[in-house]
Amino acid sequence: MKRFLILALLFITACAQQSEPVAPAWEVDFFDDFDSFNPENWQDQSIWVNDEDQCYVPDGAHGTREVSDGTIKIRVVDLGEPVECNSFSKTGVQHPPTAFVAGRIISKNRQEFAKGRWVARLRVEGSGQDGMFPAWWLLGARNNEPPIEDEDENICWPEPGSGEIDIFEHHSDGGPDHYAARTIKSTGECQGDWQSFMHVQAANLAEWHEYGIEWSGSDLLFTLDGEVVYTGVGEGDVITEPLFAILNFAKIKPGPMTSPSWTMEVDWVKHERLVE
Repeated sequence: MKRFLILALLFITACAQQSEPVAPAWEVDFFDDFDSFNPENWQDQSIWVNDEDQCYVPDGAHGTREVSDGTIKIRVVDLGEPVECNSFSKTGVQHPPTAFVAGRIISKNRQEFAKGRWVARLRVEGSGQDGMFPAWWLLGARNNEPPIEDEDENICWPEPGSGEIDIFEHHSDGGPDHYAARTIKSTGECQGDWQSFMHVQAANLAEWHEYGIEWSGSDLLFTLDGEVVYTGVGEGDVITEPLFAILNFAKIKPGPMTSPSWTMEVDWVKHERLVE
């Protein structure tokens, strides 16, 4: 009888162990901790979008991109007087002269991944100042905006192949210490719906946080410091193409800045793949 009870207990224990959910295993396949600016991971992008007031400039001109002390700083800088701008819109219209210049880097044609988990550790001081628009986001690798290096980069935003996922986007109109996480819903003919799949999350933006997106199945899981704060139900089935990462700081309203520069400081960026 005693032997039977021991065997029964072992059987129940084994069954219980088998029924416990197994946590997914993730493996890092890209990591940049910004000890330097690595051109194998990033390139500049100069483009005029969203009627932005600033001009994106390459090579960190005017301090718009600085790598120091193990972080990268992406800035908007007030030059005090207008200068010529070599940024062009999607339709080829040149940005007018402006006193405001900024940094924008992309991993397009460098580091592109389908699904998995993207995370960046970053902070933004002085959030809520009028016109601020820092962002950490992803875009489909077949996007047709320059720079274009491959023939298949011929799909307009946000059609499949050029879909958008915003992991962190601080829009100063809503005041300080909040950010938006979302996907952009395509409405056809190269137009998108920004509101339907948007989540607004409170956070102290001046403190370091890890902002991430994870998708291995049908849903997109938006995370803050490793905790899920929003689920894009079914969106993982809509955006399936490889995506590249973007870090930029824009100025979205005309008028003076309240300080000489704005800074988004990024400690590291990584991508992980799910190990089967």
